[in-house]
Amino acid sequence: MSRLSTGRQDLPDPILLMEVCGTHTTAIFRAGIRELLPKNVNLISGPGCPVCVTPNEYMDKAIAYARHPGIIITTFGDMYRVPGSSSSLEKEKLNNTDVRIIYSPQETLDISKANPDKKVIFLSVGFETTTPTIAVTLFEAKRQKLKNWFIFAGNKLIPPAMKILVNSENSLNIDGFICPGHVSAIIGAKPYEFIAKKHKIPCVITGFEPVDILEGIYMLLKQVKERRSEVEIQYRRAVRPEGNPKAVKIMYNVFEITGSNWRGIGNIPDSGLKVKEEYGNFDIERNLQVTVERAKEPKGCICGEILCGRKIPTDCSLFGKKCTPENPVGACMVSSEGTCAAYYKYSQGEGD
Repeated sequence: MSRLSTGRQDLPDPILLMEVCGTHTTAIFRAGIRELLPKNVNLISGPGCPVCVTPNEYMDKAIAYARHPGIIITTFGDMYRVPGSSSSLEKEKLNNTDVRIIYSPQETLDISKANPDKKVIFLSVGFETTTPTIAVTLFEAKRQKLKNWFIFAGNKLIPPAMKILVNSENSLNIDGFICPGHVSAIIGAKPYEFIAKKHKIPCVITGFEPVDILEGIYMLLKQVKERRSEVEIQYRRAVRPEGNPKAVKIMYNVFEITGSNWRGIGNIPDSGLKVKEEYGNFDIERNLQVTVERAKEPKGCICGEILCGRKIPTDCSLFGKKCTPENPVGACMVSSEGTCAAYYKYSQGEGD
């Protein structure tokens, strides 16, 4: 297949485009899109994997809860193997703690009703895509007057992280953002406008098929060539400019904005969500105190720099050696949306 034609004249060299979605990262690797682009167009991965940006301090506290008597931890499967400072939920399960993988937050309500003598904790990790569903689960827990169901909130918001990426002293010279399709289906296009207007960086909300991504890249390059900086929607079959106001309203009926710690970036103001006071009886952090070990990062792991786009997986001395999908050292190797996992699978001859 021939390379993508961009009309290379009048374009800076090189051009740096960042995808801010783990699903995009995987789709780009799987389709071999990097190999189709002109040599002056470079794609880098950002902090778009919610599992990957969840810091060790969150995992360490989840593990501390798991070790507490009378606790059932419920989690999506991609959190199960994420390493904390010295353990993981998978390892804790082998030590006879009650850790259960679920496929929907609603399942946790049934587990709670079936185990009235236990505290059931749902590990709530994700971006704006999944948070409304979790908010509905909180509504339902309140309606059912459950007394033993709790949430450990670790939800995060994408636009504030993008703000840090373009505002920090060590920020990369990003020429355009491939904005997340799933998140944007909820929040719409307006939350990205500050990037285009204030920082003069083009943004295109893009779908996940190879043709979507290639068209999104073309739209970004066209903006760069024409010296425009706007927020455009390529993924119009799923994303409206206003997003889904009903879903956003549901989310903020239950959660309120707070600061949040991101792996590799640090604390980002207004980038996290915490449970509102009126739902405080479902917030495990308000209802159970545990002793948590001091968080530490594994020696040699550069997940933080990979999440910021400053390094690629092969820059890490652990990649493909000590750190593999079967034995992950860092979070970026665990989730299917992680840059290291995608790079290992699609750039090492393991997948097509």
